[in-house]
Amino acid sequence: MSVTLKMSEVYVPTLKEVPADAEIISHQLLLRAGMIRKAAAGIYSFLPLGYRSVRKIEQIVREEMDGIGSQEVLLPIVQPAELWRESGRWELYGPELARLTDRAGREFCLGPTHEEIITALVRNEVRSYRELPLSLYQINMKFRDEMRPRFGLLRGREFIMKDAYSFHDTQESLQEHYDAQAGAYGRICERLSLDYRPVQADSGQIGGKVTTEFMALAESGEAELVYCDCGWAANVEAADTVVPRNRAVTEPVPMEKVPTPDLHTIAELAAAFKIAEHDTVKTMAGKTADGRLVFFCVPGDRELNPVKAEWAVPGVELLDEDDFKKYGIPKGSLGPVNPPVGALVVADASLKGDVAWGIGANDDGFHFFGAMPGRDFEVELWADLVLAQPGDGCPECGGTLKGARGIEVSQVFQLGTRYSETMGATFTAEDGSEQHFLMGCYGVGVTRSLAAVIEQHNDENGIVWPVAIAPLEVAVVPLNVDEDVVWPVAEAIWRELAKAGVEVIIDDRDERAGVKFNDADLIGWPYQVVVGKKGVAAGVVEVKTRATGERVEVAIDDAARVVAEMVRVAKG
Repeated sequence: MSVTLKMSEVYVPTLKEVPADAEIISHQLLLRAGMIRKAAAGIYSFLPLGYRSVRKIEQIVREEMDGIGSQEVLLPIVQPAELWRESGRWELYGPELARLTDRAGREFCLGPTHEEIITALVRNEVRSYRELPLSLYQINMKFRDEMRPRFGLLRGREFIMKDAYSFHDTQESLQEHYDAQAGAYGRICERLSLDYRPVQADSGQIGGKVTTEFMALAESGEAELVYCDCGWAANVEAADTVVPRNRAVTEPVPMEKVPTPDLHTIAELAAAFKIAEHDTVKTMAGKTADGRLVFFCVPGDRELNPVKAEWAVPGVELLDEDDFKKYGIPKGSLGPVNPPVGALVVADASLKGDVAWGIGANDDGFHFFGAMPGRDFEVELWADLVLAQPGDGCPECGGTLKGARGIEVSQVFQLGTRYSETMGATFTAEDGSEQHFLMGCYGVGVTRSLAAVIEQHNDENGIVWPVAIAPLEVAVVPLNVDEDVVWPVAEAIWRELAKAGVEVIIDDRDERAGVKFNDADLIGWPYQVVVGKKGVAAGVVEVKTRATGERVEVAIDDAARVVAEMVRVAKG
């Protein structure tokens, strides 16, 4: 359906200056181009042009979801607390869950996600395996009370998200739909013209063990990624690591306890003894739910990954300052030799071949050098514990990993029976038994995707929209609206483009040409038809392609046809 708008009638309050609180380019440009306005920290109003692009992203998502057989529903934003208590997340989710009480004293929350309410819905309606698989999705507002909302739409408190949930009777069925959702997510990224990577990830508070994130590559991204030319990629928190080791000592040596006063970091220790940081081992302490101490040992030049620590020892939490006092252990001199009675020692798998560890002595101001596992101390569990980083080996092909930053725009999860078991959601299987649903969930950050597109598609003058999600496809820019020669030509092209099915706007404002050009580039109209007196006299108009800056002269009589074809080709 064609769209014809006039700039004088559209609410688009552009800004010349960059707002002081806008830290990244997408936030700056969305504000300057008059597409969003801040209502409160992490909460934004969408103005007409910004919301047009949001709706186009939603439509792309709908088309891809409908194409794999997922059905659209609309679920309530306000959710009853008892459902979250059933799943166990009312207490576990933390302060990001916005809780409220109605006038009758009943407790509710503002939905940050909808696993509980969709499970409750389906458990009351679906009884038999014959009704499976079932996939439902919605595009709705979410609220998470982020402690530090920032970066505009990338880390907001209120945001638009597409979330889908699927229910299955077999793992094969779940895997098939998971793959279909992942395929659709890849196509969504491609239709948004995003440079992206599907990466291995951690499921976090959603639950489940199998999950993939779709990351739009951008320096402004909060996520750190590692990837290989073979196609493997992962979030550093979830990446399997092949840590290269270049051991300085390859034969056992006697263990020696040495004084290390005032040496509180690995860097200080390595500098004082003229050794490489990777030839030392640092130890961090955690505790299990029943209070057992856990010592995690990792190479001195690497960081412990808390996610992997929890994978190795489920439920473990790293100690805080008060815990060190409670357990009576020295924070800066921890090590696996003579640990407190009952402590569990877990070491990174890359250390397994090392025969001489430089390690804390569990005695403040002392370290051991030459400590050897199996001789001087015991490691109860070897596990992958460190954050992956560029330069590590690829777990798939053995190649060298590279690093990048990314914006998580979508994620797919296999939940298994995480919610169906806790919430008693069952169906009658083919053999007559009662079984818990196998579930998957699949989310696309709609407003976050909008920001991610702008992070990748911009220049010094403004937004460079992909045609598929631009607020409108073409702007007709008459240089003088009072000119009897210029205006009729511009208006005629504007109307012809609309008849051809093009979304088109005409800048009918009585402004200087420079103002119009600046706003056109700032807003990012993909194609601009510039109509000036000299060009009309010569029988031509100028057509500018925003993405390339290319300008071509086109005969007035051909302008609408040529530009409409350019739009058609760009949209694919």
